[in-house]
Amino acid sequence: MPTLYEWKGKNPKGRKVKGEMEAETPEQVKQNLARRKITSAKVKKKPKDLFENIEFFQPKVKENDVIIFSRQFSTMIDAGLPLLQCLDILQSQQENPTFKKNLKKIKESVESGETFADSLKKFPKVFNELFINMVAAGEAGGILDVILKRLSAYMEKMAKLKRQVKGAMTYPIITIIVAVIVVSVILVFVIPVFSEMFADFGAALPAPTLFVMTLSDFVIGNIAYIFGGIIATSFLVKRIYASKKGRVFMDDMFLRLPLIGLLIRKVAVAKFTRTTSTMISSGVSILEALDIVAKTSGNKIIEFAIIDVKTGISEGRSMADPLLESGVFPSMVCSMIAVGESTGALDTMMEKIADFYDDEVDQAVKNLTDMIEPFMLVFLGVVVGGLVVSMYLPIFSMAGAVS
Repeated sequence: MPTLYEWKGKNPKGRKVKGEMEAETPEQVKQNLARRKITSAKVKKKPKDLFENIEFFQPKVKENDVIIFSRQFSTMIDAGLPLLQCLDILQSQQENPTFKKNLKKIKESVESGETFADSLKKFPKVFNELFINMVAAGEAGGILDVILKRLSAYMEKMAKLKRQVKGAMTYPIITIIVAVIVVSVILVFVIPVFSEMFADFGAALPAPTLFVMTLSDFVIGNIAYIFGGIIATSFLVKRIYASKKGRVFMDDMFLRLPLIGLLIRKVAVAKFTRTTSTMISSGVSILEALDIVAKTSGNKIIEFAIIDVKTGISEGRSMADPLLESGVFPSMVCSMIAVGESTGALDTMMEKIADFYDDEVDQAVKNLTDMIEPFMLVFLGVVVGGLVVSMYLPIFSMAGAVS
């Protein structure tokens, strides 16, 4: 059985290089390195990782790993390299140990006679249904290189879409967390110092000062209950979102939110049209494509709308009518899809819609950021500034009385 060895040496240019290689013996590794003109080779057996069989301690396969894999695989297949050789090369140069093991098992599965798509199915956490179905279509049509190129381009655009949405949400979340920490520190550590100072003040304290001191006493006296309440609320929301009815309610509520709801709709349209266009142009049937798109929509309301479209098509209706009836997709999108259906260029039309909505998401993210930024600054100023001013009001009153 082959053993994994670590090696170090010098390439023909004299630079130090290192890597890993599977072989029967260290001498076989040195022979393979000699063919690659690597000299001064030092070979040793790679020590076993104590946690290699514990999934929790292993790095996860990131979306970018799969994107790079698809791009490189496509280039190699296009250059005429056999499938097994491509997998062997990509597995040997993979830096992510988890993905490296996955690729090794995929290669072994293909060697045993299974198709590439069936081998990918064994790793659903790495390769989703869309990826597997498109690979299956590429294998059946003999255009695997084209399919992999489309897949990598699609995933790059979807990754960009995710980054945009995350970027829009990051600023307000960080601002809220900072505001909570600052307010908590003031209430727990700063206000009690002022309270002791005002204890012998000998005069009635202003109402804002009394309110802040009372709030500080309440927070200090019930800090354990407050933390418990936050944890319990988070757990409750998570449980609600995990249930079918709760998920539908929450997703519907998100779609109805003034600014965020509009952004979610635009992202949904971009994702729906891009995914459907990519799958149809790759040879996947429209019904199968819609089934996969529905599962990967990320929002139950949108998922139900796409399922209704699939049901309508299976009954002989067009795609545009059920989309319009759902109330989720804009009428302009439905009209353009209707034109695409009538001209027989549905995949091309959907790609144009996706490109348009990519720009719309860009603008929606910018608008959301522009709206949130001043609001958060005012919020921080009013809350933190209000706390500070309320504690200094008695001092100002004292200074006025002395003067």
